[in-house]
Amino acid sequence: MVSLSWYLFVGAVLFAISVIGIFLNRKNLIVLLMAIELMLLAVNTNFIAFSHFLGDLNGQIFVFFILTVAAAESAIGLAILVALFRNMNTINVDELDTLKG
Repeated sequence: MVSLSWYLFVGAVLFAISVIGIFLNRKNLIVLLMAIELMLLAVNTNFIAFSHFLGDLNGQIFVFFILTVAAAESAIGLAILVALFRNMNTINVDELDTLKG
């Protein structure tokens, strides 16, 4: 039987990898979106682990809401990414600092 601490360790490692990915790579917009999704996955892992070990389904239900928001965030983020690439021919975050109407 796998204990709760193992699931929390996996969630903490995923969260740490995503934070490192955000701080180390501030250039590529796709990698930033992937790091945010990995962060949400770490939170979902913790919710499911606590929900399972406490015998309460509220954590697992909350995960569905988080997955819905993550899917919407991915779709909107990728749509913005495509629009930026079409207009500016780059997805480098440093070059996307000017906003024009």
